[in-house]
Amino acid sequence: MTFAATPALQAVVDHALAHQTDWPRSMYHPDGAYVGNREWNESGPWTEIVGPVKPRGGPAGVILHRGQRVADWGDTTRTDMTFSIAKSYLSVLAGLAVKDGLITDLDAPVGDSVPGPHFAGDHNGRITWRHMLQMNSEWRGEIFGKDDQVDHYRQIGPGADNSRKGQLRKVGPPGSHYEYNDVRVNALAYALLMRFGRPLPEVLRARIMDPIGASDDWRWEGYSTSWIEMAGRRVQSVTGGGHWGGGLFIGADDHARFGQFICQNGQWNGAQILPEGWMQQALTPTPTLDKYGFLWWLNRGAEADPKLPETAFSAQGAGGHTIWIAPKHDIVAVMRWLAPTATPHFLRQLFAALADH
Repeated sequence: MTFAATPALQAVVDHALAHQTDWPRSMYHPDGAYVGNREWNESGPWTEIVGPVKPRGGPAGVILHRGQRVADWGDTTRTDMTFSIAKSYLSVLAGLAVKDGLITDLDAPVGDSVPGPHFAGDHNGRITWRHMLQMNSEWRGEIFGKDDQVDHYRQIGPGADNSRKGQLRKVGPPGSHYEYNDVRVNALAYALLMRFGRPLPEVLRARIMDPIGASDDWRWEGYSTSWIEMAGRRVQSVTGGGHWGGGLFIGADDHARFGQFICQNGQWNGAQILPEGWMQQALTPTPTLDKYGFLWWLNRGAEADPKLPETAFSAQGAGGHTIWIAPKHDIVAVMRWLAPTATPHFLRQLFAALADH
């Protein structure tokens, strides 16, 4: 089923339906390779799939304008893997930790409030919360059976060259180098778990997803190796994506509600759920990558699309997942399983269809 309020929006929907990802529905290629291993040219140690994997659905999406649904397509209730969109949800949880006083200073070393070996020592002991959120921490180590070396030299997006991925790189000081590294994001998720003292899915559900009216169908999974003991309770540390399985399993409708919540600066029904000014911080370009904030992608820098608002930003996940938000125009678009090469045209069509309305 599809719905579009105008012919121009119908053209946007038609584009999405005609350009779904080429990832196999099973999430495994005919030779048995997991989509993530193939996508990032991954082999050797640390590549084992240790989290749940779910066969994918078909293309789906939702478009909201001024909080109203103006288009949708596909099964918008189906809970599918969403890969690195989970990182932007982690960013929001960090905002809640700031609001609760669990993180009192983003520029304080994580190890000051998170005990244990992961944020200790001459190098990792100097890494701050800001470094972790900006993906320039240069964190070194192993957590839940994955060594950060697996994502050294990693590139993402169309045209990425991962021929050197997994080769050991000499790291610089914390804050000196941007690298898209899922092991380091998993270390951030662990650090947030330590500060909240309860599983992050519980925090997300109680503090954000239930208040904004999301369904009960979504779930956030970790690895078989990421269970820990906390206050006499066995809990799972979640992941920032589905790189080795796991991550956030969620439907397009729930993504759209979350996107509208973010578009409203972390407010819902008059309540300021995120700290005032948090999203402004989270959307500030980092010193090491001008198109990146606190685990959000920005339309800034040399690669910005001049046909889209400079203030637009997005959560993105491999396989063709996007929550695109244009707050000044009050537009939220969720795309599932849209081929990444087709996304720029989709967004330009969408903005042209709604910008003057």
